[in-house]
Amino acid sequence: MSDIKVASRYAKALIELAVEKNQLEEVSRDVNQLLEIAAENRDLVLLLNSPIINTDKKHNVLKALFEKTGNAITLSFFDIVTRKNRSNVLMSTAKEFKRQYNQHMGIQSAEVTTTFPLTDDLKKKFVEIVKEISGLDKVELTEKINKDLIGGFVLKVNDKLWDDSISGKLRQMKLHFAQRYFVKMY
Repeated sequence: MSDIKVASRYAKALIELAVEKNQLEEVSRDVNQLLEIAAENRDLVLLLNSPIINTDKKHNVLKALFEKTGNAITLSFFDIVTRKNRSNVLMSTAKEFKRQYNQHMGIQSAEVTTTFPLTDDLKKKFVEIVKEISGLDKVELTEKINKDLIGGFVLKVNDKLWDDSISGKLRQMKLHFAQRYFVKMY
């Protein structure tokens, strides 16, 4: 079975269990913490994906990270996944959990990339645009800064991409001119 299917099924099972035990927010906090730690520490991802490192070491690392603050459901889930030697799908399961959690809670996640940090007014405008596009009332806006855009913004909502950046417009013009057939005048 592909890792995507496994991650999707694991995430669904974890959400269902957390909802049943009325601890969805706590489990979600733990999963988000795992994603944050992994984003800052590449070694954790390498450790979890490594077939050489035994499951006990992987379990001990996860236990050390979450023992004091982690929810019992999350700790049990990490234990089961590592004992079954499936820790290589833990990060994709966490990402899928976040996606399914947002879907369950009616939250639309979006990503806006600009050349500068957004002001509160701009954030509100982007949130309103995302609400209009998605039809959902709750929006989780992720902000990224990319100096290569030159100016403008790129807004990504699900599989839709709105590129209103200067570099994007220059790229479109280049493609447009490349497709033109110019007639040589003598």
